[in-house]
Amino acid sequence: MSESQLWDDVDDYFTAHLTPEDEALQAAVRDSEAAGLPHAAVTAPQGKLLHLLARIQGARTVLELGTLGGYSTIWLARALPADGRLVSLEYSPAHAEVANRNIARAGLDKIVEVRVGAALDSLPKLAAEHPDPFDLVFIDADKGNNPHYVEWALKLTRPGSLIVVDNVVRGGRVADDDSTADDVRGTRTALELIGSHPKLDATAIQTVGAKGYDGFALARVLS
Repeated sequence: MSESQLWDDVDDYFTAHLTPEDEALQAAVRDSEAAGLPHAAVTAPQGKLLHLLARIQGARTVLELGTLGGYSTIWLARALPADGRLVSLEYSPAHAEVANRNIARAGLDKIVEVRVGAALDSLPKLAAEHPDPFDLVFIDADKGNNPHYVEWALKLTRPGSLIVVDNVVRGGRVADDDSTADDVRGTRTALELIGSHPKLDATAIQTVGAKGYDGFALARVLS
């Protein structure tokens, strides 16, 4: 058995016993695949981790950067109270259309708002609305802009908020300080910003699973 097959099998075991997907989540995966969306959504165990982080946080408001087909959005929104709010920013109108259908089928369209456009255009507009601080920010968009997304997350959160940055390992390439790849440079800069920022306390975790070798960073806003 290959290493990657073993990772898949373990993820399947965890999903079956700890994070079973209901019809809404399974349909979100099916519809995303049928629409030709990139195979980049979080796995069920990763989605459940986001859900639990939001629950532990007692989150009422969540900001997500990178909606894709809405799979992670559903996991996060289900952690919110009935009067909670989740704003998800998605660059692609086609992806947002799929996501909105999946979110509505899950019965979460009253909580979730998907905004279409480049996140660096949408974020200033969102800030200009003076929203309540977000309790959790999940960053899973284009990796080259991760440093900018972290800076915006700091502007839109409060002391005690959580910031999760996905895909920070990049198959181990994050350790290559000679890399000129945009995703690696953006991820390294974001991690170095997080590590040196006086308002953040953070760690990063390597993971393996159905999406291969990657990981995430988790930061808490201090002040």
